[in-house]
Amino acid sequence: MGCNRYTTTFFTERFSLREKPKTKDNKQIYQLNMNALTRTDYQFPGQTKVYHGKVRDCYFINDEYMVMVATDRISAFDVILPKGIPYKGQVLNQIADIFLDATADIVPNWKLATPDPMVTVGRLCKPFPIEMIIRGYLTGSSWRTYKSGQHTICGVQIPDGMKEHQRFAEPIITPTTKAEEGHDEDISREEIIARGLISEKDYAQIEDITRKLFQRGTEIAAKQGLILVDTKYEFGKIGDQIVLMDEIHTPDSSRYFIADQYEERFAKGEPQVQLSKEFVREWLMANGFQGKEGQQVPEMTPEYVNSVSERYIELYEKVTGHKFEKAPDSEDLLKRIETNVLNYLKL
Repeated sequence: MGCNRYTTTFFTERFSLREKPKTKDNKQIYQLNMNALTRTDYQFPGQTKVYHGKVRDCYFINDEYMVMVATDRISAFDVILPKGIPYKGQVLNQIADIFLDATADIVPNWKLATPDPMVTVGRLCKPFPIEMIIRGYLTGSSWRTYKSGQHTICGVQIPDGMKEHQRFAEPIITPTTKAEEGHDEDISREEIIARGLISEKDYAQIEDITRKLFQRGTEIAAKQGLILVDTKYEFGKIGDQIVLMDEIHTPDSSRYFIADQYEERFAKGEPQVQLSKEFVREWLMANGFQGKEGQQVPEMTPEYVNSVSERYIELYEKVTGHKFEKAPDSEDLLKRIETNVLNYLKL
């Protein structure tokens, strides 16, 4: 969930993008865990308020701009997990930066600059109170819903007899509400308009933009040997102009399959190799946690946290085609971010 809202187990097979990293000893793993950024509390010039989201801290400047810090917090099933994941914030921020630039010809976006690897500064938008989720395949939560016997999702009728990971004839859009607390809820196009959450005209526009963004993301993914399976977009307005907000095509907001393995695995009924945060959800489910009342988050050992960090770096490299360059080591991430943001704001 972004900030503009206010105005089981690991992969069945590993993919390798570089040489296997050397095994870290316990001291190295502990030090890496200590470098995770899980909380910020700044006072920037012109700051009017701050919002701490599930994974991002958002600072509002003069009610016109926003400084969004992508922390290393990680959430699943709408619950913030107790340990941060080193470099996760940098991964998400830099992927979003790349894809915001790559889709700016389709729809204007909120971004102005990325003064720090973990920070984006952009224009403050008035958000629409829904998220636009578009799915090209029956997988993840949509498959779990379908398997339970419910063949209508967000007012969209899903054909009988479909299998897990099967491609839809055409991508479907399954919006959700944006809950300030707790779980987002599925909602249909008709209900969105009937409740006055968005005008029919604006909804038609963001639906069209959603399909165009997904098509662009699909084309970019194909060049990387990937399939963009599903993703979410958030939109708002600056004046009368519709604007794309927050992150786009990151492993936290999107799911990818390995293209050259898809057909064979689907034909055999085998699990797809997924590039997304789904591996964290699967680990949680395998350990008895789905965010339900009374359930406890399983222990996140330093070794587990380190393995998730390495997985996010792999995701970055596979999705973007670029080698991940870790931000300079610093004993004080908070100070580095503050300095970079202040230098930008002076401009």
